[in-house]
Amino acid sequence: MIRFDSVVKRFGDHVVLDHLDFTVAPGERVTLIGPSGSGKTTILRLLMTLEKIDDGVVWVKGEPLSHERKGTRLVPASERYLRTMRRSIGMVFQQFNLFPNMNVMENLTEAPVHVLGRSKAEARDRARELLAMVGLSDKETAHPTQLSGGQQQRVAIARALAMDPEILLLDEVTSALDPELVADVLDVLRTIAETTDITMLIVTHEMHFARDVSDRVLMFDRGRIVEEGPPERIFTSPREERTRKFLDAVLAGE
Repeated sequence: MIRFDSVVKRFGDHVVLDHLDFTVAPGERVTLIGPSGSGKTTILRLLMTLEKIDDGVVWVKGEPLSHERKGTRLVPASERYLRTMRRSIGMVFQQFNLFPNMNVMENLTEAPVHVLGRSKAEARDRARELLAMVGLSDKETAHPTQLSGGQQQRVAIARALAMDPEILLLDEVTSALDPELVADVLDVLRTIAETTDITMLIVTHEMHFARDVSDRVLMFDRGRIVEEGPPERIFTSPREERTRKFLDAVLAGE
């Protein structure tokens, strides 16, 4: 479903991703862990085409994302091509990024109607299903400023799912929330993991959540994968000293 093929990303002289290779299978749930600045969020931003790579190729569903085919060559992707490729990918950010001038229902139906071409009635029906799933059926007419941070983030998750993505990217979705609001958001994500076949790529410091929902965990440091494996092994008996030190530091703060 996702493949990074020798991907390099730099910001100035700083190499954020250093010839990165990894794959994610259809329906797989993969969590990226590691210290701040190790390249995790940059991976998600490349998949959302919010950043451009400097070298290598990113593939989604067997097609190049960062490039498009011209005969036998791969050339940098046009904006039109990127728009088409982005339709299969949804992302939930640290900040909720809801449209403040729209109510909850409008936030959920705007893109399905204007991007996917759905009827307003169809988009509303799907939005109601999703609001029920995230426990906010009574908030259809509320505006974002009338919602708590946890409620806003659950709306943001529902909005991403309203586009029926095949891939869902989650970037530290609980980091901006007060601790007592985190559990509700994580419960919604657990439900998605348990009840759908959406491919999920997750960046989080919530290690217990990562252990619960992941099929595989990748430990990053300085733009490279230093260790990967099933969550049970990574969290109980990591093989790399760098992974052990990172987990000790994170778990000591939980």
